[in-house]
Amino acid sequence: MTRLDADDAVATETSVECAGPRTLLLEAREVPLGGVRAMSVHRALPQRDLPLVGAWCFLDRFGPQETRMRVEPHPHIGLQTVTWPYLGDVRHRDSVGSDVVVRRGALNLMTSGAGISHSEYSTGTDAAPLDALQLWVALPESRRHGGPAFEQHAVLPELELPALSGGRGAATVVLGELAGVASPATVYTPIVGAELRIPAESTVRVPLESGWEHALVAVYGQAEIAAEGGAGPVVLDAAHLLYLGTHRDDVVISSSAGATLFLLGGEPFEDDVVMWWNFVGRSHEEIVEAREAWEAGAERFGRVVDHGDERIPAPPLPGVRLTRRRRRL
Repeated sequence: MTRLDADDAVATETSVECAGPRTLLLEAREVPLGGVRAMSVHRALPQRDLPLVGAWCFLDRFGPQETRMRVEPHPHIGLQTVTWPYLGDVRHRDSVGSDVVVRRGALNLMTSGAGISHSEYSTGTDAAPLDALQLWVALPESRRHGGPAFEQHAVLPELELPALSGGRGAATVVLGELAGVASPATVYTPIVGAELRIPAESTVRVPLESGWEHALVAVYGQAEIAAEGGAGPVVLDAAHLLYLGTHRDDVVISSSAGATLFLLGGEPFEDDVVMWWNFVGRSHEEIVEAREAWEAGAERFGRVVDHGDERIPAPPLPGVRLTRRRRRL
């Protein structure tokens, strides 16, 4: 999905290092999107003080709502888009020739490299229920200048989550690795993205990679997460992201009525990034160059299969220099 709300530059305070376990609730903000039929999303990442969790740099939930999605061709650089649907079918087309239906249970992973373009349309002509997560992964220096690619994985590995009380939980490893179980999807940085399902009246333990940082978002239901140092539990709902910090071997999650969560995490990313519109780069000049290339119809972004001249124009750049997003937590 394109960001129709490209934000301005971010202040350049010195970055703060990841420093141990946290249980920090950060509010997701509602972002109205334009287009033929207006949509709203809830954006949990980036946060002003937390631009990345591992290599994860963006997390939108578009739904649950009844709408007709129609996102015209638009560009990306420097990232992978991860689409994880819960409800509704969406047709994805891109400039590497992909034409697939995105539906529940399948991971759709698009790697932009130096440039790709794609569109997203509802499969029907009428408004219909739609709910999905869309996330971006910042590409490291070793891959961000490479070619574009797309892959879809309909079969993903599962693992049980040990119960401390009640029934055992379950996890689907969407991207990267969790507890030694790896997704078949291509990754370029140590990372995890996993759907967690917690039964009603249960408390489960989710193993984590201690050297990584992690966060949780609630998709359905409400959960309680044990805080560090024996403090009382933190209640997580769909309106928040819970940042867990680093140096955790596990996280303990309880739910009285049952909950579905999404875990994201990874090794702290190698660099601060410049994010503007649909571009993830390292400098103001790099973003300006990509914008000019898109506006000029350059071959860098190709042409989306079965589309004509329709496209989303790039928004104007802010009147200040774009700067790197730096952690301040």
